[in-house]
Amino acid sequence: MSDYILLITGIFLMAMGVIGCLVPVLPGPPFSFLGIILLHLTRFGQFTELALITLGAIALTVTILDFFVPVWGTKKFGGSKYGTRGAAIGLIIGLFLGPLGLITGPLIGAFVGELIFRDDINYALRAGFGSLLGFLTGVGLKLAASFVMTFYFVKEWIA
Repeated sequence: MSDYILLITGIFLMAMGVIGCLVPVLPGPPFSFLGIILLHLTRFGQFTELALITLGAIALTVTILDFFVPVWGTKKFGGSKYGTRGAAIGLIIGLFLGPLGLITGPLIGAFVGELIFRDDINYALRAGFGSLLGFLTGVGLKLAASFVMTFYFVKEWIA
């Protein structure tokens, strides 16, 4: 009976892991990794220690990178700290506007921040694009990590 409770909770965590990749409030890859751990504790999944360490390291690395990639994108495209802060504020506001707000919030925030810093629309657009590209790269990394963990979860559960 407890195996089934752990399995159902693990499936829920795997789903939350994928959803968490798209919703910044939820930590996607750590949820996916917790799902892997719960499956490992049942009779359905028997991961090796190396597999658990590797998947845990992936979840940790991607989660840490997610904090730096949008900033890197903004700076790589010439943005200043105003653009970086604007992107962060835009992301927070975008949380309340749904999926489209999550994508456009950082872009608009970086754009406005750079306009405050320097009154140059081309400069502000470039920094805003960098912020968007960094955000999308972070989402892509998180999705890739969560999908890999979901694949191994299902493979181990079915096998």
